[in-house]
Amino acid sequence: MRKSVFKLLALLAIFSFVAVACGDDDDSSSESSSSESSSSESSSSESSSSESSSSEATAEEAAINDCELGETDGDLAMYNWAEYIDEEQLAEFAEEYGISFTLDTYDSNEAMQPIISAGNSGYDVIVPSDYMVSILIAAGSIQPLNFDAIPNAANISADFSGLYYDPDGAYSVPYQWGTTGIGVNTAVVGTDFPRSWGLIFDPEISGAFDGQIQLLNDPRETVGAALKYLGYSLNSTSEEELAEAEALLSATAGRLAAFNTDSADEFLTSGETVIGHGYSGDMFVQFLDQDNYEDYVYFVPEEGGTKWIDNMAIVHDAPHPCTAHTFINWLLSAEQGAALTDWNYYDTPNQAALDLMALDEEGYYDDLLDFVRNPELFAGGVESLESIEDTGDFEINYSDAFVNAKG
Repeated sequence: MRKSVFKLLALLAIFSFVAVACGDDDDSSSESSSSESSSSESSSSESSSSESSSSEATAEEAAINDCELGETDGDLAMYNWAEYIDEEQLAEFAEEYGISFTLDTYDSNEAMQPIISAGNSGYDVIVPSDYMVSILIAAGSIQPLNFDAIPNAANISADFSGLYYDPDGAYSVPYQWGTTGIGVNTAVVGTDFPRSWGLIFDPEISGAFDGQIQLLNDPRETVGAALKYLGYSLNSTSEEELAEAEALLSATAGRLAAFNTDSADEFLTSGETVIGHGYSGDMFVQFLDQDNYEDYVYFVPEEGGTKWIDNMAIVHDAPHPCTAHTFINWLLSAEQGAALTDWNYYDTPNQAALDLMALDEEGYYDDLLDFVRNPELFAGGVESLESIEDTGDFEINYSDAFVNAKG
């Protein structure tokens, strides 16, 4: 999905213009969308059930550790965020290794986690966010990786080593990274608005657009946005601060078109909403698909927002662990890493992919990376960004507050 360089440059200029103009003035398990695909050569595989005895677990671990480089032991079953990998890229892997694949999607870490932790999910590879990796490790829900079968892990930039959620990098490898912020249809809202979370939470600022505003269907992201607006950390473990955030979300819920993750970007461009809460790459891709792409802007509000790292991990009872290792290694190649960023417009932790992009004589990838890293996107500066962290036993409070606020 290679976009026009001219569109990229034009949108960069629009972001800068808006920055200058503005300076002048459910339940805890959310519904996820699903899709399935397979290669033409074979049909989707049946998920195998895991055994509970310790002897079987030991045998399974030995089999995982014995996976050879390039080995497959069945079809690939991936569980990923929506619109986060091109199914044609998955089909390329499947064809290369003579297997088929399935791809199911979720709309929040909290929707994915109980399915994986319950066991017998049938999935091989998942893509949890930073804080969720540590939760899954603690629960025994993902398995240690055999890096003899993933030599391309060496392609990951040193900047992504020693990460707090998996300090030794034993259970996960970074997939993509990006930010969470606000998208706006300036053809309706105009350009004279504060780059603040108040554009969602303050009816004095956005009351004219009630019913045309959307928030993510995600406890940590959405409660976190309310906390940032109130001047708190999005990792707060204060019951008082969380209660304030819950009250703010509850007061905002009736002004929304929806709590929705999968369609946040499409809602904006279809006209269903004019102000939306979403992920950077999703917004960029959707905006640039429009003839009137110059009408849309994305930014992280001045109070700050989320910078996140998503990761690939293998489910503890994955039916095809060797295929999973082979897929992760394949996706970490320079070529596939570059293709992933070219499709979903998120930044890559893959240094080999970045080095390959730098060789593009047309300068397309330079423009792409300048676009996704544009400092004008961060109204409060890069230092205002914060990563979501595992709050331990306090996590349930976030889920409860979110459910209560939604009503």
